Amino acid sequence: MDHIALFTETSRACSKLITQRYSTSFTLGIRTLDTRFHLPVYAVYGFVRWADEIVDTFHGHNKAALFQDFKRQTYEALEIGLSLNPVLHAFQDVVRQYGIDREFIDAFLYSMEMDLDDHAYNQSLYEKYIYGSAEVVGLMCLRIFCEGDTAMFDRLREPARRLGSAFQKVNFLRDIRSDYEERGRVYFPGVQYERFSDHVKQEIEADIRADFDAAYAGIVQLPRAARLGVYLAYVYYLKLFHKIRQLPAARILGERVRVPDNTKLLLLMGSYFRYRLRAI
Repeated sequence: MDHIALFTETSRACSKLITQRYSTSFTLGIRTLDTRFHLPVYAVYGFVRWADEIVDTFHGHNKAALFQDFKRQTYEALEIGLSLNPVLHAFQDVVRQYGIDREFIDAFLYSMEMDLDDHAYNQSLYEKYIYGSAEVVGLMCLRIFCEGDTAMFDRLREPARRLGSAFQKVNFLRDIRSDYEERGRVYFPGVQYERFSDHVKQEIEADIRADFDAAYAGIVQLPRAARLGVYLAYVYYLKLFHKIRQLPAARILGERVRVPDNTKLLLLMGSYFRYRLRAI
């Protein structure tokens, strides 16, 4: 193995470690993909996780300056095909290998940058934020799963966007208290935190339900090498969504809903059996 290949392999291992440390659920989903997709998807997760950490975690530091430097390094890595930041090196390698669209990267970085400032989200800004923060991440992964099949990518593009949208909106609903108390944000357009009610919650849930339904139609058309992993993420978030739906608005404002690890294991087993029986 030459030195560049070793550096790239080590960089990919760093992204894998980041995924394992930051998201047990995402790691579990990746492990159910075909092994050829593991490291590329880890690289995508490492990239988006690092950007998100800058805007959401590094309090007491100049987050705007840190993000601008991260953004500069990202585009430099994409331009020259190398970065001394192992996360960015692994990511640029995957971007080049699978032809991930620069527009997806631009939109993602734009949405992350939005989190550096307080925003009152109208419908247009809300949709733009969700597209950049979640939908394009699904589209990056779809590029990997389609392995150059542009017709398949075009066919599954909209369901992939709807899946990312559903995941992000569930996160917004689950984290509505922490987003408001820790960051001063309410992402849902026209929703006032102090007036969050069961009626408002139900309207948001109807929108999320429509996203889940549209996403499922695409999941069953994915290549089998990717289908189980994406379906597992789908059923995990659907379970989380169902738990949220069963609670009144006041409970959502008072506690963070989660899916226990034993339930995740049951979801994995059930998903695997459906996959083996070709029910998905």
